[in-house]
Amino acid sequence: MRDILSELKIHVTKELIQGVIKISKKAGSAIMEIYHTDFDVQIKDDSSPVTQADKNANTVIEIGLKNLDGTIPILSEEGKGSNYEERKSWKTFWLVDPLDGTKDFIKKNGEFTVNIALIENQSPIFGVVYAPAIDLLFWGSIKNGAWKKETHNPAQSISVSSQMQEITQIAASRSHPSAKMDSFLSQFKKYELQPMGSSLKICRVADGTVHLYPRLGPTMEWDTAAAHAVLKSAGGEMLQAASNAPLKYNKQNLLNPEFMAGNQNFLRGLEPFI
Repeated sequence: MRDILSELKIHVTKELIQGVIKISKKAGSAIMEIYHTDFDVQIKDDSSPVTQADKNANTVIEIGLKNLDGTIPILSEEGKGSNYEERKSWKTFWLVDPLDGTKDFIKKNGEFTVNIALIENQSPIFGVVYAPAIDLLFWGSIKNGAWKKETHNPAQSISVSSQMQEITQIAASRSHPSAKMDSFLSQFKKYELQPMGSSLKICRVADGTVHLYPRLGPTMEWDTAAAHAVLKSAGGEMLQAASNAPLKYNKQNLLNPEFMAGNQNFLRGLEPFI
């Protein structure tokens, strides 16, 4: 751990953590202002939905992060974007999804999140995930560990499950499992699927609510980075299904490969997706 910390260019101080938490909550308030209205839904070029809440939250986050440190570049799903030739030299940058789970936002089920991650050398070193509709906050950094705060309760330290129990608890998207997922699940004698939205699936692995989260469907780097930081800080990891190597960020193609999130001791003993 000391070696990792000594190599970090950016020191994640408690002041930085609190600053980003404030930004995430301010973005959450901007989202909730739209949530309680009859908002319009637009379709982006990639066929994904976007609302004014996504855009307003992005503005709040970008202004807030630039005020914290204007030297660190920002890559956001709803930002202006940066081509690979520009960003490939970035050693440190913010990776942002101002509203992860826009479909959940549109359905008004509360399972959407604000996601802000600090990436260094292609790895998430700090992240904040905030679900404003249910006032649920997660954050984590290598130095300070992983934490969860629910509504008015005190913050509590969290960690991944250290033992697999008789019934394996598995986070899942709300879509119906595919034949490939059915094949993967067949290795467990007993399991329960826990459907949930957005990056909360990864955070629920981090706090031990579920044992693992296998992901076969497409995700982008900004979908996973903040929760990945929380998970790493809680003693877990997100491993590429094909290689068992951790997910990397700031790739030329920002699409994530298939992955599994959980305790590495669990994950490395599982049969891969086939």
